[in-house]
Parts: sequence; structure tokens; C-alpha cells
Amino acid sequence: MKRTIRTTALAVGALTASLGLSAGPAHADVPAPRVDLRVLVVSDGGPATDAIAAELETAGTPYTEVDLQDAGRPVIDAGFLADTVDGRPRAKYQAVVLPNDNPFPANSAEMTALASYERTYAIPQVDAYTYARPEVGLQYAVGAGYAGSVDGVSAEVTPAGLAGPFGYLEGAVPFEDNSPTVGESYAYLSTPAPGADFVPYVQAAIPGRATKGALVGEYRHDGRRELVVTFVYNQHQQQFRLLARGIVEWMTGGVHLGADRNYFAVHVDDVFAADDRWDTRLNCTPGDVDCPPGEGTPNPIRMVPADVDHATAWQDSRNFTLDMAYNGSGSVDHRQDNNGADPLADKLIADRDDFRWINHTYTHAFLGCRQDVSVVPWKCATNPDGSTQWVSRNEISDEIATNRVWGESAGLPLDDDELVTGEHSGLKVTPQQPGDNPNLGLALADNGIAWLASDNSRDPVQRQVGSATTVSRYPMNVFYNAGRAAEQVDEYNWIYTSRAQGGSGICEDNPATSTCLPAPLDTEAGYAGHIVPLETRIALGHVLSNDPKPHFIHQSNLAEDRIAYPVLDGVLGGYDALFDESTPVVNLRMEDIGVEMQRRASWRGAVDAGQVTAYRVGDTVTVQAPGGVAVTATMPAGTLRGNAGFGDAYAGALSGWTATAGGPLTLTLPSTVTAPGPVTEPGGPAAAASTAPRTRVPAGVSDPVPYGAER
Repeated sequence: MKRTIRTTALAVGALTASLGLSAGPAHADVPAPRVDLRVLVVSDGGPATDAIAAELETAGTPYTEVDLQDAGRPVIDAGFLADTVDGRPRAKYQAVVLPNDNPFPANSAEMTALASYERTYAIPQVDAYTYARPEVGLQYAVGAGYAGSVDGVSAEVTPAGLAGPFGYLEGAVPFEDNSPTVGESYAYLSTPAPGADFVPYVQAAIPGRATKGALVGEYRHDGRRELVVTFVYNQHQQQFRLLARGIVEWMTGGVHLGADRNYFAVHVDDVFAADDRWDTRLNCTPGDVDCPPGEGTPNPIRMVPADVDHATAWQDSRNFTLDMAYNGSGSVDHRQDNNGADPLADKLIADRDDFRWINHTYTHAFLGCRQDVSVVPWKCATNPDGSTQWVSRNEISDEIATNRVWGESAGLPLDDDELVTGEHSGLKVTPQQPGDNPNLGLALADNGIAWLASDNSRDPVQRQVGSATTVSRYPMNVFYNAGRAAEQVDEYNWIYTSRAQGGSGICEDNPATSTCLPAPLDTEAGYAGHIVPLETRIALGHVLSNDPKPHFIHQSNLAEDRIAYPVLDGVLGGYDALFDESTPVVNLRMEDIGVEMQRRASWRGAVDAGQVTAYRVGDTVTVQAPGGVAVTATMPAGTLRGNAGFGDAYAGALSGWTATAGGPLTLTLPSTVTAPGPVTEPGGPAAAASTAPRTRVPAGVSDPVPYGAER
């Protein structure tokens, strides 16, 4: 969503002169200013400004980035910041983000221009990470405060923060501490300077003292408003993810393009079928392609009716719906082997309306190349001329259509245009099959498939395959071939330990693998003590990142020890402890997720191409976008589109997609929202502030401590 400026500087001119405005009170003959809905991000290449830019990018909020390290960057002067359009003064940016309170040399004309611009148009400024000092309304941290690591600290939102921009939170803001050997967070904790108009929004206890110091707060001075942030962060850390929404809401006054919601969906693959079990002696899965042919005895894992009861009760307790990706032949085969009986299928079909259902193909066949499993790892079978043997169009179509008919006959509430192929097969899988099966797209079109699941770990970008658009899914590191916690730990140990420790050696071959273990986990305690917290943190990180992509597990994980639930409870329970009830998890089905991702791509393309304009004059917001491109925006409660309400309520605001026909979208803000405009109090320019001191950035922020790998 950014527009990076690398052109030559515009002509220099004093802001007040170029606009015909004085620095004092507004005059009656000066029309209300137009403020464009775009954010100016002035970056020093540090992680804090990068994090805010990433938040704007993901949400779809337009911004312009000026890189202070770029010798060819424009000068930030009056002409760069403002001009006049149709006789009306125009502020080109609704907010300014700086690396700190003053990243320029002392007595900088650029900082003077920014300060004058902010006073004239009431433009807020975010100090992304700055030193606690009187220039930002705080006492120096040295002496009365604290400067140092805040790894693992439990911060809190103040009453003012809850009543203001961070009201979507429950109150706690825990800081990550993912590694005992890596510094991940650093902060300056201090109290407001005497006489300063400073309101803390987020604070933490000052070590060794009875007082608390500000981590985020608002400083009002000289006709300007600054959001002062005194801790460093990157875009992935939980503490930033929790506060990112509030930072944007504060700087935009709750009026901006783009939207941020917290999504979580979980697909359960192989329902009605059985999953092969990991053999702790052979270190492979008999019956699957990772075991040499004939080695070991398959010992399948399959849900029972009590597992269905547990799933429905769990859903009710969490107000959450699982998506069941089913294979009809699993039930057909079970009935054939059990004199026509299948209590699991009977129970699932009886409770079918409690779940969402997705076609997962009839037999879970591999739909890519024909696999040669006489070797481990398997390879694609080839024709005499060396060409790849592919599963045919008819075979793929039969897998889709037969499973659909079986599901319809069972009364499953299906969306016929959704599909998850077995193992995401048919799509490319490296190294064996670097391209899609050329017959896949044809078969998808034959069956009217519009949404096709893909594996985010190998195919993360939404793309078109025949008639279908892919929906990338996050694989959870809760293994398909484990029904017991001890099996999960044994396989985990084998994969992520060294060969000398009896492991696979993947970490020796690929040191970048982030879940490598220094020693094997304890079989009894390793799942609850290590794997569950790690997988919870990974998934919750996705939820907090405005990322709608679903996660997937397997029916085996809901059976026997039901090992998926501790992770799912960790995600949803952890979320509930952090967020106010106005900000629920958004639990979408696959098709809706695909539409959301598709709309984002279309919107991003229009913004990046300069085809979107948006501005505010008084209480009216006007947005112009190309026809066919839905507009995404966040507005205060009470905003109207014509005589109707705008958007849907979320996190104390209204947001959503609005279709347009290429004409302007006009929104009317409630009268309680303050309109931007020249400052009405005289308050002339303040004395030039000194350049902000250098702040410390620990290694765990520059190079984030990883959560772990996907599998």
C-alpha cells in the first residue's frame, strides 16, 4: 500500500505562505481543509517504523514511505506536505510516523516544516521508538526510571488507554520471551515530566520501585499531539501485534482506509477415513510412503462417536466451528469390513449441522504425478520417453464428483465449489513435482470448483488453477500420524534432533530449521511442556496478524488422546484473555476466506497503481476507486452511507468491504468526531527540539526470535 518517494525534492516554500494561512487562529474566509487519507512514514530502516508500515500494508491503508537512508529521497518541506486543490487547502497526509521524536539534525528545516504542518492541520505524529526525555513529555529514564530488557514483562493498558485507542483490549499486554539467551525487547520506562501534558496509555512496573513507567502515551504540546512509544519491537512480536490496531486508530482518529480483524479457522482433514500411525521403532509410518514397501504393519487411527460428542461440546464452549474435510470412502470401506456398521459416520451425519463440511475427494488419492513408492523418498513415475506420468483428468474428476454425491446423499451441508485434495495433491510439490498436474485445472472446471486449498508452507500466494483460486492453509505441527501424545513427541524428536541423538538430521542439513531441539523431549512431558506452547504461539501469531488463512489438522488429532485440543484451547483461551468482547475471533469458512484474500489483492493493486483517492472534509469522507474494486475502510461508530449504516461493528469501530460502481463513495461521520483543521489557539512554533538520542535495539528485534517451522 505504500508509495515510496525517490524523486527529486519539490520546490521549497513556507507552509503558511503556500496556503495563504497564518499560523494563528483560523479565518472565516478560509475553507475547511481537505485531508487525504494517506499516512506518511519516515523510516530510518529500523524495525519499529517497518512494523508500522507492515501493519498499514496488511490492512490496506495507503501510505507513503520516505527512507532517510536514501540519498535520492525528497526533502520534506511545505510543498511536499500540503498544497491547494480547487481553492481548498489540502493536507496530503492524515498522520506522520517518525522513527523517533526528531530523527533530523538539530535545527532541521524538515522537522520545522513537519511541526508547522502538524499544528496547521491538527495532524498527529507517532514516535515509533524514542528515548524517554523531557522533549517527549517524560522524565529521563536514568535515575527515576528504568532502561533495559523487558523480555517477559507483563505490561497493562491504563484506564485512559482502554477509554481511548486501545479499548479493544482486555488490559494485559504480555511481552514475548521466546529465548533465554537472546534479548528480544528493550524499553525506557519513565513517568511524565513535571508540568507536561502527558497521558500514559500502556505502562509497566519500574523495577525496584513502586511506580509504573509509560511504554506508550500521548504528549500534547505546542499545538501538536504525539504518540510516544518507548519500547522497540518488530512486526511479528506479540506486544506490537496487540497494540498495532490502536496505534493506527490513534493516528488516524479512527477514520482510515483499510481494516484489521483477527481470524482463525481450523480444517480437520480425513474425516470418515483413518490415518496411518507413526511407528516409534521404525521411525516411519507403515502404510504411507515414508516407510519402505512391506515394512511394518499399518495401525490406523480413526475417531469414534465419543470424539464427535467431544468436538461438538468443545465447539459450543468456544463459540467456534470446525471445518470437516471428508473422504466418503472411509465410511464405505469401514461398513464393508464391519457388516455394514459405522457408528462414527452415523454420529457425524446425525450431528452434521454442527460443523462445516468440505469435499476432500472420495478416497484421498494422490492426484499429481503417479507415485513410484518403491523408493524412499518417492519419485514421479515416468513414461519410456522420460515424460512424467500424470493422474488423468477423468480420475481427478471422479474423485471430486463421487465424494460430492456421497456427501449430498448423507445430507452434509456442502458448498460445492470448495475442494481440498488429498495432501494438496495435483498442485506442485517439490522436489518431486515442481509443477501442477496439467489435468488438475481441467478437472476442477469440470466440477465447478472455485476454491482450492493449498499448503501455505510450499504454495503461499493465492493463484488461479483452472476455474479455482487457491486458499493457502497453515499446517499445524500436530502430526497427522499421531493419536497419542507420546507418538507425537517421538516423531517430533526424530525429526528435530541430530543423528547422534537418534534423529533425522534435518537440522544438520538445514540449520535454518527453527524447531531444532538441543536434546530430545521427554516422552511424557514434552508435548504439554514444549510442543503445545510453541504451536499455540505460532497459531496465535497468525490470528493477531490480520491473516485470514485457515489452519489444518487431521481427524486423528481429535481421536484417542485428542492432542489437537490443548493447542486450540491455547489459541482461543489466550485470545480471550487478551481481547475485549467487542473484538471476537472471526471464524470464516473456506470460500469466504478466499473472497477476502481476493478482495485484498484487488484493492492492493488499485492502491499501488494510484487508482484510489480518499479524503476528508469536515464530517464527510469521499473515496474514489475503480469499478469492480470493493473499498475497505474503518470508520467510527455512527458513520453513515447515505441514510444507511456503514460496515460492521468490530473492535469498537465500523469496518468492512463496500462495493462501488466506479463512482465516489461518500460517508458521513458522526458529529462526535472532531474534524481536522487549523489549530484555533495561537500557540506559535516551539523551539527546535534536539535530535533524539540513539536508542538500543536488541538482536531479537532486528532478527526476530523464530516461533518455529511449519510442517
